[in-house]
Amino acid sequence: MNNKAWVGLFLLLDWLMSVMAWSLFFFYRKTWLENKPFEIDQNFLVGIIIVPLLWLFIYYLQGSYHEIRRIYRLKILNLTFFGSVIGSIFIFFLLILDDQVSNYQMYYWSFGLLFSIQFVLAISSRLVLATVLIKSLRKEGNGFRTVIIGGSEKAVGVLNDLKAQKWQVNNVIGYININGTDRLLEDKLDYLGHCDKLEVLISQYKVEEVIIAIESSDHNRIQKIITRIQDGRVKIKILPDMYELLSGTLKMTDIYGALLLEIIDDSMPIWQQALKRVMDILISTIALIMLIPVYIICAIAVKFSSSGPIFYLQDRIGLDGRIFKIIKFRTMFLNSEEAGPQLSSSNDSRITKVGRFMRKTRLDEFPQFINVILGHMSLVGPRPERQFYIDQIMNSAPQYVHLTKVRPGITSWGQVKYGYAENVEQMLDRMKFDLLYLKNRSIALDVKIMFYTIAIVLKAKGK
Repeated sequence: MNNKAWVGLFLLLDWLMSVMAWSLFFFYRKTWLENKPFEIDQNFLVGIIIVPLLWLFIYYLQGSYHEIRRIYRLKILNLTFFGSVIGSIFIFFLLILDDQVSNYQMYYWSFGLLFSIQFVLAISSRLVLATVLIKSLRKEGNGFRTVIIGGSEKAVGVLNDLKAQKWQVNNVIGYININGTDRLLEDKLDYLGHCDKLEVLISQYKVEEVIIAIESSDHNRIQKIITRIQDGRVKIKILPDMYELLSGTLKMTDIYGALLLEIIDDSMPIWQQALKRVMDILISTIALIMLIPVYIICAIAVKFSSSGPIFYLQDRIGLDGRIFKIIKFRTMFLNSEEAGPQLSSSNDSRITKVGRFMRKTRLDEFPQFINVILGHMSLVGPRPERQFYIDQIMNSAPQYVHLTKVRPGITSWGQVKYGYAENVEQMLDRMKFDLLYLKNRSIALDVKIMFYTIAIVLKAKGK
C-alpha cells in the first residue's frame, strides 16, 4: 500500500479508538464515579461527535500522519503518550470541568480515567498497525525505493552494510554513476544511468531515498547533487566525514544500520508545520472578514485612480514549482508590461498615485489572504517570483530552488529587510535572508516577521 492508504488506516483506527474511549469513559464515569445509571443523553452524543475529532486534530498537529511509512514503534509510543496528556487536559477543561461533582477528587479521577482509557486503546491499536506496516516494508521489494550515487569502494561498502541489516527497509533498485569509471557495483546492482540525468532518473524510477556514496571530502560535488534533488520528498543520505563525527553533528537512530548522515531540509518541527497551516487559515479568514471596509475603500480608490480592473492577477511560482495566480490590488496603469516583464522602481512612472501609497503600506498585498486560504501561499514565507526572473536568478544562484520547497508568503524576512526588489541583484540579496529563514523557520520567527510587517503597514515605510 502507498502512504495515503496507510494514513487512511491510521486515521480510521484512531477515530474508532477515540469513539470507543469516550464511550467507555462516559460509562465508567457515570456508573463507577457518580453511581448513576448509564443513559445515552445529549452530553454523550455531543461528545461522541466532537471528542474523536479533537483527538484526530491533536494527532495531526503532532505530525502523527506525516510520512506514516517511516514511523517506528518508539516514536508511536512517544507521540501517543504526549498526545494523550495534552488532549486529556484540553478535553478536561473544555467538557468536564464545569460538571457538577460531589467533591473535587472526582475531577482527578475523571482526568486519570480519561487519560488511561484513551492512551491504552490508542497505543494498543497503533502498535499493532505499526507492526503490520513495518513487517510489510521488510518484505522483499516493498521497502523504500533507494538508489546509490557512486560506484567506488565506498558505494560497495554501503551496499554491503545495507544487505547485512537484519531488518532491511531499503529496496535498493540500482546505482547512478558519477564519472563513468567507477563501476564496482556493476555486478551487484542495475546501472540506472549517469548523474547528468539525475532528476529524470529519480522521477522515472520513483525513487524515495538517495544515498550519496562518494568521498565526503568532495563537498562541492555533494552540495551540487543535494541542491538538484532536495525537494522534501526524497530522503538524502551521505557518508559522514571525521569532522562531523567528532563535532557531534551526526545523529543516528538506526543502531544496526550503515553509518549514514541524513540531510534534513526543513528545520521546522512537524507539529509546528501543522500549526502554521492552521494559523494561516484562521488568521486569513479573520483578516478577510475584519478588513472588509478596508477592501471596499481600496477597491474604490483603485477604480478611480486609473482605468482598468481593481485586482491584478499574475502567474507566480509556488510550492514545488507549481504555478498559481497571485491576487493583488492593481497599483500600475493598464498595460504597463507591454514590452515584457519589468521590475518596478521607487520612481516608476507606471505606478499610480494611489498605487504608490498602497505599496508603501503593503495594502496591495491584502487580497493575498485569499491565496493563503486556497493553499497557494502562507502568511510568512519566501516571496513568490515569476518564472522569467527565477530563470535569471538560477543562473547565478541555483540554490534558489530551495525556496520553492515551502509555500511562498505574503511577507518574508527578505521582504521586511528589502521590500520590493528593483533588479535581479536585489532579488539575490533578498534571497539570502529567505534562505536563512528556511534554515531557522519556526512559529516564533513567523510571529516576529508578522509584527515587523504590521509596523511597516502602520508607518507606511514599505520600500
